[in-house]
Formats: sequence, structure tokens, C-alpha cells
Amino acid sequence: MLNTCLLSPEKDPMGAAIADYARSGKAARLRVFSSQFDEDEIPVKELFRSEASMPHLEQTALKLATGRILDVGAGSGCHSLALQKAGKDVHAIDISPLSVEVMKQRGVCHATQTNLFSEQFCGAYDTVLMLMNGSGIVGKLENMPLFFRKMKQLLAPGGCIYMDSSDLKYLFEEEDGSFLIDLADSYYGEVDFQMQYKNVKGDVFDWLYIDFQTLSYYAAENGFKAELIEEGKHYEYLARLSQV
Repeated sequence: MLNTCLLSPEKDPMGAAIADYARSGKAARLRVFSSQFDEDEIPVKELFRSEASMPHLEQTALKLATGRILDVGAGSGCHSLALQKAGKDVHAIDISPLSVEVMKQRGVCHATQTNLFSEQFCGAYDTVLMLMNGSGIVGKLENMPLFFRKMKQLLAPGGCIYMDSSDLKYLFEEEDGSFLIDLADSYYGEVDFQMQYKNVKGDVFDWLYIDFQTLSYYAAENGFKAELIEEGKHYEYLARLSQV
């Protein structure tokens, strides 16, 4: 089941961290919990990076984005601001109310608190950008058909999606270079996360990391073509998805 909810401020840890950093230039620890991994944290400063300091995959996606652009899960608005600076037309959306306020304060011209999968959300976009492991919001593999159905509703004729993700198979690499993955278990890229910032704790949510071969399979099953645009140095990649 796809998440169609919006966050409230009391359940918005990432938004609270983004708001603090925007206000004072510093933030406390944005903690990340998972049933599959040890506790981690997100460096809030990286959510405010300039285009020059973005990973090359993101820089490539920004250059390729054309026409009317939808920036999904826009966070602090760093991608949208870079697109605006290049003279491009962008609509930034996020489910975080605090992040949307920060985007507006930072000068993002069109930022709204919107859930991509809301039945009420519609439009005709030439480019949909899903960056910073943008596949994550799909949640689980079983949601891929619903995701592609939504993309058909949102894309203008000839439009495309630029999505980056990572193949988590490296977590299962053996000393001899082989990979020990239990195929009887759930897909290894399905992860659950929960975030906390100071005393603001969010709900547990599903997040999907998808390898390119699996993405290509689901794209083909749902009337799309997946093209590998660029690969990073650590199993991450940028893909273009377009209707056939």
C-alpha cells in the first residue's frame, strides 16, 4: 500500500532539523533507526548542499531535466534552487510542512506540501525528478505497478522520470566476491526506517532501494522503458524511465 499521507509538524523530524539548520546554520543529530541496521544519522548540512557539491549523478539529472519539472521529496529545496538558477520551471513537493516552509524562505518559487501518491494530485510534467535514493518513496516492490500508474497520470506526452537508487547487494558480499542473498526472503532492498530529531520522533516508514535489473523488469511490465544513464562508484545509479 502506497503512503498517501502528509506529515504534521510533531511527526516531522527531518523537517525540524532542516528548519533549525536554515535558521541558525547548525542542527542537532538527525538520528535514523531501522530493524535491519544499526542506528545511523543524516548529516543535516548535506541537505543544503550547492549544485557544485552534489554527487555527479544528481548533477547529471539536473542538467537533463527539461520542460515543466516536478522535484519529488524536495527537502530543503537544493535541487529546485539549482534548477531555478539555470532558468528552469520547477514545482517542488514534499510531505514535510516544515521543509516546505524552508523552501519558500530560501526562494523556491513553487513549493507545496503534497504527497506524490495523493489521488487529488495531478499535472502534466515533462520531467519528474526523484533524487537522493528517490526510489525510496515507493516503499516496497509490490507498489511498483501503482507507482507507474501514477507516473502515467503525471507525465506529459514524451515526458520522463529521472530516478536514482542503490543496489544493496554489497551488504551481502562474501570474502570471495560472491553474494549470499536469500531469495526465499523478502527483496533485499526493502528497508524500514524511523527518524528522530531532538524530541521529535516520526513514524516507521518503508523505503525501497532497487537494483537496476529489477527496476527494468517492473518498468517493462508496466509500459515503461528503463535506461541506465550513469553509475556511481558504490552500486548507486541514475536511471531514465519513459513510456513506450
